[in-house]
Amino acid sequence: MKTAIQLGNMRFYAFHGVNEQENRVGNNYTVQLTVKASLKQAMLTDDISDTLNYAELYETVRKEMEIPSRLLEHVAGRIILSIQNRFPEIKGGKLTVTKEKPPISGDVESASVVIKW
Repeated sequence: MKTAIQLGNMRFYAFHGVNEQENRVGNNYTVQLTVKASLKQAMLTDDISDTLNYAELYETVRKEMEIPSRLLEHVAGRIILSIQNRFPEIKGGKLTVTKEKPPISGDVESASVVIKW
């Protein structure tokens, strides 16, 4: 059995970007996270100590989103490293970090970095 936990549409206002204006004004971001972990014991026991704590997983993402970076790739890499350090039981996952209305010419709703590990 393959099991995972997903936190979807986590919303943040952060200051990531190459342009000075992005660093000063900020932008809206969304983060999608799916992590692979065994949930078998929690399925049997109904005990929170047998699963990943969703709130702690969210806090790990939130703390990294608060640190300004020039590149979304860097933000995503930091999030993954923090998750791996905090939750060694996670066996991989998928992370999407999305910047809404990126400052590029053209009609572009968002720009995202997607990493599977």
